[in-house]
Amino acid sequence: MIQRTIFTAIGLSAVAVAAQAQTSMPFALDWRFEGPSAPYFVAIQEGYFADAGLEVEITAGQGSLDAIPKVATGAFPIGFADINSLIKFLDQNPDAPVIGAMMVYDKPPFAIVGRRSLGVEEPLDLEGRTLGAPPPDGAFAQWPIFVAETGIDASTVTIEPVGFPTREPSLAEGTVDAVTGFSFTSFLNTSRLGVPEDDISVILMADHGVDLYGNVIIVNTDFAEANPDSVSAFLEAVAKGVIDTIADPAAAVEAIMPFNPAMDVELELRRLELALRDNIVTDWVLANGMGTIDVDRFANSIEQIRLTYEYQNEPDASMFFTDAFLPEGGFPLE
Repeated sequence: MIQRTIFTAIGLSAVAVAAQAQTSMPFALDWRFEGPSAPYFVAIQEGYFADAGLEVEITAGQGSLDAIPKVATGAFPIGFADINSLIKFLDQNPDAPVIGAMMVYDKPPFAIVGRRSLGVEEPLDLEGRTLGAPPPDGAFAQWPIFVAETGIDASTVTIEPVGFPTREPSLAEGTVDAVTGFSFTSFLNTSRLGVPEDDISVILMADHGVDLYGNVIIVNTDFAEANPDSVSAFLEAVAKGVIDTIADPAAAVEAIMPFNPAMDVELELRRLELALRDNIVTDWVLANGMGTIDVDRFANSIEQIRLTYEYQNEPDASMFFTDAFLPEGGFPLE
């Protein structure tokens, strides 16, 4: 574990929180109210936040970067963001009061999504083929790491810039052999365009040497130092929401409906199930608890980022993540 001395004065007991007046903790989400956000709405529906003395309102975001400045400026005390983006943000803004406090996506959804009928099932199958990639895509940003770890001869791969709206249609039409994207999003989008699911291959970069973590709950450190029990209570309530979501994904998706009545329930249930399987409930999490990180893997992920980003300062892992608000060993999911 990363040293808990980052917040040496912080007590971790959340027992007293519920007895106090409710603490307002607006939560900045990374994206729209979709299936993978179900645990937070379950925590509202089941009263886990309220029982912990917390008043939580969830605000939708516009991408994995969106919550970082919101939390760093103190506009929100807590949020949900991509930890790799957080690392770069803190490298450029080392005094910003924001840190990761609970890992949610043990494996990021960065993926190559291809079609078996076009010959793409494994990383090396990409050689000699065309890869559709939106230039600002978060998964495409990891392409150099993926290439280095898999030994792909990138000179043989034709990168075809595509827009987000045309990415999966290009794959469905066969004008590209594979695309970069988030695993659950590109898979479902391609399937809904009529491509048989057994023809769709999902190559999760995390399964092929990319040690990056995914989205993490981030906190404003000024708020956390003043309200340590509230932060711990928030994370515990989220963990309860995750456990309920694993037990009954369909009911968890229904908890989102009051906040997104136009939601396609069937689609978001599939999206949630894929996120649980591939990103949240991994073998490592089942063995080691949810919320924590593997220190050696995290150190290697920081080094892998050097392939896509030039650090302004020598990175210090303790700037990016703390387990000070988690129980020892994280939250058990079984």
